[in-house]
Amino acid sequence: MDRESDLSQGDVGEPSLLNAQVLLRLQKAVVNMVLRIRQTIVQSFVVSSVVVLLLWIAAFLYGSFYYSYMPRAAFSTPVHYYYRTDCESPSSFLCTYPVANISLMRNKKNVLTFGQAYQISLQLEMPDSPANREQGMFMIRAACFSRDGGQVASSSRHGILRYQSDLLRYLGTLLFLPAFLSGAAEQKQILEVELFSDYTDDPYTPSATAVIEILSNKVQIYSSHLYVHAHFSGLRYLLFNFPLISAVVGVSSNFIFLSLLFLISYMRLLFKVEWSPGQLRSDGLLSFEGTTMNNNQQGDGKDAASSAEPPGPQQTTPTNVSMDGYDTEGHNRQMNGQSGRNESESINNGEGEGDEGGLTKLPFTTNKYIE
Repeated sequence: MDRESDLSQGDVGEPSLLNAQVLLRLQKAVVNMVLRIRQTIVQSFVVSSVVVLLLWIAAFLYGSFYYSYMPRAAFSTPVHYYYRTDCESPSSFLCTYPVANISLMRNKKNVLTFGQAYQISLQLEMPDSPANREQGMFMIRAACFSRDGGQVASSSRHGILRYQSDLLRYLGTLLFLPAFLSGAAEQKQILEVELFSDYTDDPYTPSATAVIEILSNKVQIYSSHLYVHAHFSGLRYLLFNFPLISAVVGVSSNFIFLSLLFLISYMRLLFKVEWSPGQLRSDGLLSFEGTTMNNNQQGDGKDAASSAEPPGPQQTTPTNVSMDGYDTEGHNRQMNGQSGRNESESINNGEGEGDEGGLTKLPFTTNKYIE
């Protein structure tokens, strides 16, 4: 009975153990999945933040470059003429020619960019009156002056109204009669005169003011405007005429360059190995000691090999012994000791001359003699 009860309890415990293991595995899988999802979200957020930051920096750099490199494309200002009327001659109402003084400065800065070519033109809104038609052609003179009053450039151009026959004027008046009566249209002509076709400002004497004078005292003018248009070329032409494509290319180039810099910096920080001063000193000392020990071992090996080498057939005398493979200092000490012993023996025995016909025997040799 006890065995049956134990078996029944074991059968009951095995499924519970299996269920616990399954639950643990499931819990681990869920935890791992949650950690992976969290890590993925964090990585995605960091990457997206870095990409957005790099895009903002690239756009800011392109905008700064565009603002600093591109000059003002167009500039316009109204022209107000002044003249004298206190003349003595009753034939003309104007005593002097109409003259206008125009400032080429805005916010204490020059409107014209140094080195940039400009087209300067004058627009005149003139009534289609008999006086303007009768005077015909008239001259317009323009001059640019620097801040110190010196003349920088001057130009003279002519102007004339468009010709219209009497029949054409009558037909035009009848056609636009309702507009003329209501004030929606006027009988006028707009005349545009080009004063400078390719004007480049001098950086040493920049233009500060422009003086425009109409050389006619019978001209009639409604209003007048001065227009300055920049003639772009090269990179400025592309930036001005294709702004969207230029912006995409510029921002993309800046983004790629900044991304490369960021990746290089990140990889350098990732694989950087920092050595402490103690490690550097210990490594240097160990390497120096190891090099010294290797050199000493190599020197001892060479000495042992040279001492163990048997003399050849030509090495019968000390004078013919080769110095290769021997210790130079040891050999010198042996030679000095041998010479000292020979000299002491010769002094003690009183041998001053040799036995062979007055030949003197060398102290360091055994087979050679000198007279």
